[in-house]
Amino acid sequence: MLSEKLKEKLNDQMNNEFAAAHEYMAMAAYCEHRSYDGFANFYIQQAKEERFHAMKLYNYLNDRSVHATFKEIPAPRVDYDSILDTFKAGLAQEREVTKSFYNISDIATEEKEYATLSFVRWFLDEQVEEEATFERHIDYIERIKDDNNALFIYERELGKRDFDGED
Repeated sequence: MLSEKLKEKLNDQMNNEFAAAHEYMAMAAYCEHRSYDGFANFYIQQAKEERFHAMKLYNYLNDRSVHATFKEIPAPRVDYDSILDTFKAGLAQEREVTKSFYNISDIATEEKEYATLSFVRWFLDEQVEEEATFERHIDYIERIKDDNNALFIYERELGKRDFDGED
């Protein structure tokens, strides 16, 4: 049986994942509005992935006979200074998610809640990939600088991304 503290943190994280999807859709809207369709697609796929993560948490809570509770999602940031700024905001968001999963892991370790530790391990591995992805995109975009041709080609590549939920 999960402690109240662990139930609360897992529910909070489920809500955080849905909020992250909301943030990524706002980033997609920013990109789309500026005719950066490839970058918009990247963020739309990212939002799908965050909803997938949220549903993994939702299902885990239900499997453990915990009532999944939903909270209000704050309005996301809607304006950015640049495409680069969207990726920096995404990286900051992913780092916060990583911290949250570390916190859940710490609580589960203290409480010897091994099933939750096993469940959360998948997310910790996923976060390494998420942070690395954003760091790599930031590096590429900084390298591109004002080369519109390179940005066009890079954007076109990101436009091919498709999240299928088979993780």
